[in-house]
Amino acid sequence: MIMEAGVGVVVEGGQRALKSAHGTVVDAGTRKFLQHQQQHDHSKPSLGPQQSQLGTLSQLLAGGIAGAFSKTCTAPLARLTILFQVQGMHSDVATLSKACIWREASRIINEEGFRAFWKGNLVTIAHRLPYSSVNFYAYEHYKSWLQSFLGQVNQRGSTSADVLVPFVGGGLAGITAASATYPLDLVRTRLAAQRSTIYYRGVWHAFHTICREEGFLGLYKGLGATLLGVGPSIAISFSVFESLKSSWQSERPNDSTAMVSLACGSLSGIASSTATFPIDLVRRRMQLEGAAGRARVYNCGILGTFRHIIQSEGFRGLYRGILPEYYKVVPGVGIVFMTYETLKMLLSGIPTS
Repeated sequence: MIMEAGVGVVVEGGQRALKSAHGTVVDAGTRKFLQHQQQHDHSKPSLGPQQSQLGTLSQLLAGGIAGAFSKTCTAPLARLTILFQVQGMHSDVATLSKACIWREASRIINEEGFRAFWKGNLVTIAHRLPYSSVNFYAYEHYKSWLQSFLGQVNQRGSTSADVLVPFVGGGLAGITAASATYPLDLVRTRLAAQRSTIYYRGVWHAFHTICREEGFLGLYKGLGATLLGVGPSIAISFSVFESLKSSWQSERPNDSTAMVSLACGSLSGIASSTATFPIDLVRRRMQLEGAAGRARVYNCGILGTFRHIIQSEGFRGLYRGILPEYYKVVPGVGIVFMTYETLKMLLSGIPTS
C-alpha cells in the first residue's frame, strides 16, 4: 500500500514528532515530554491563579483572615521576639544575661500569666486584617501591572521576568500596606513591649497617650525604618515563595496546594527574616523611643541608630531575638500563604485538592 505523505522530523529535547498528511503521530517519549511541559505551564503563575474569578471583596477578605489567623497562632513567639529586641535599649549591655527563650517564657507565665503571651493581640489583629488585605490585594494588582508594563507573556517563561515581577511587586505591596496601617503597628509594639509595669491600658488609651505626649507624628515614629525593612522583606518573601512553589509544582503537580504553600511560605519567611532582621530591630527600638515617659536613647536617625547599637552591643546586637523570630516565621509565613491560597480557591469555587 502506497501513501503519499510529507514527513517532517522535529527534534525537541532529544525526542521526535512525525507529522503525516493524515494526522500527527507522536512517539511515547515526545508525548511524555509534552505532558510535562503542559503541567509546567499550568503551574505558573503560582500565586494569584483564577484571580479573575475572585472579586475584590473576597480577595481582601482572604488576605485579611490569613494574616489575622497567622498572627494569632504565633503571638507568643512574636512577643518574645519584641522583648528580646528591646533588651539593651535601656539597660547596661554588660549586665544582660544570655538570651533564653524558655527562661523568658517562664518569667512571663509566672509574673503576668499565660494570657500575657497574647498581650496586644487585639491590636495585632486590628492591624493585620487591613495590612494583610492591602498587602495581598496590592501585590496581585502590582504584579498584573508589571506583567503588562514589561510586556510579559506567561507562556514565554522568561526567568528574569519571573523573578523581577514578584520581587518588585512584593516590595511595592509591602510599602503600600505598611504606610496605610503604621499607627496600629506602633501601638501593637508598645503594648507587647510592656512587662510588669502597665503604662498603656489598652489600644485607645495608647493612641490618646501617644498623641498627647508625643504629638500626632508620634504615631509614625520609626516609619522610615519600617518602610526600609518591609519593602525588601515582602519582596524577598513573595519572590522566594513564587519561585519555590513554581519549581515544586512543575516537578510534583499532584501534591496538595495547601501543603506546598505551607512549606514554600515557611522557607520564604526564613529567607526574608534573615535578610531584613537588623532593620526590623532598629524599627522596633525607634517605635519605643520615648515610650512610657522614658528618656530618649536614639536621637540620630536610622543610620545613627544602627551605629549606636553596633558600638554598644556589637554586631550581634543587630540580631538580638533572631531565634524566636525564626520560630515565629517558619509557621507564621507558611500559615499566611497556605490560608490565603486555600481561601482564594474556596471563595472562587475551585477544588483545593
